[in-house]
Amino acid sequence: MRLYHRLRDRIHLEKRVRQERKSARSSQARISLFHDFAPPPTGGGHQFLRALMAEWKRMGIDVAVNHLPESAEVLLINSYNFSPELLRRLCHRPIRTVHRVDGPLQVYRGFDDGTDLEIARMNREFASASVFQSNFSRSENERLGFGLLPGPVIRNAADCEIFQAREKIPPKLDRPLRVIASSWSDNPNKGLDVYRWLDENLDLDQFDFTFVGRAQADFRRIRHIPAVPSVELADLLKKNDVYLTASINDPCSNSVVEALTVGLPCAYRKSGGHAELVGNAGLGFDRAEEIPAVLGSIRDRWEELSALIEIPSIESIAKEYLEVMEVKP
Repeated sequence: MRLYHRLRDRIHLEKRVRQERKSARSSQARISLFHDFAPPPTGGGHQFLRALMAEWKRMGIDVAVNHLPESAEVLLINSYNFSPELLRRLCHRPIRTVHRVDGPLQVYRGFDDGTDLEIARMNREFASASVFQSNFSRSENERLGFGLLPGPVIRNAADCEIFQAREKIPPKLDRPLRVIASSWSDNPNKGLDVYRWLDENLDLDQFDFTFVGRAQADFRRIRHIPAVPSVELADLLKKNDVYLTASINDPCSNSVVEALTVGLPCAYRKSGGHAELVGNAGLGFDRAEEIPAVLGSIRDRWEELSALIEIPSIESIAKEYLEVMEVKP
């Protein structure tokens, strides 16, 4: 059976190599991105890279995905979400390679399956420089001794065509505060303990709470909407007053970035890169029991906190990537 799977994978790789070489011959792309996209709705990395490519296209820069045309000036590889064997087969010339790294995955997944070491091996084999998504991510990778190449911290940004700012109208006092949380992943470290506590204890006369996404729980009292595409998520965010995130050790939550871009102040767990993203535009908590008071304070200070949202545009982030990749706009 193992031999069968190896042969099947080999045949699939050979077919993919032929397809990507054919695509490369007709491409004039200046950037080559190696990343295996999953169809939406899906995780934040996929969403961010789609937004990044869309912005480069608006700037007149074409991007080749999973093939390496002669026109490519630089190669961008994402975390572990690409085929290193495909890259080895297609790359036959020296080319500057920037590695967008993640995690450390073991810190926010809660277990170590060797993926972080694989990312480090890819970094040593392919990369000319690294890009970290937060200072938290860079410092944790350093603390765990993965030896990644140095590079800048470049945050994620949301697609400005989809996530547009809502009107800055504070929540009315004659209705419950509308609070929303979201997560594509159902990893319990995405905040399951907090959402279960809210489901059992939140005063629904004061707070109208919606969770969008996947969770290993059957909520009885809070509203649960399955994962939806970005356009639908953006509409849901605009209908709410406050965003809540309870994930543990999340390096750069794309969900938080999207909520801030829409204009929602955030209640966030004091963990990972949340404080870096939110800045002064929200309030943190350590324990679930603190959340009602935190939400009450955000309601009282909504106009002040929403005015303090500072989120980089996808245009500025795209330019930061071009700078580290040494590509002229």
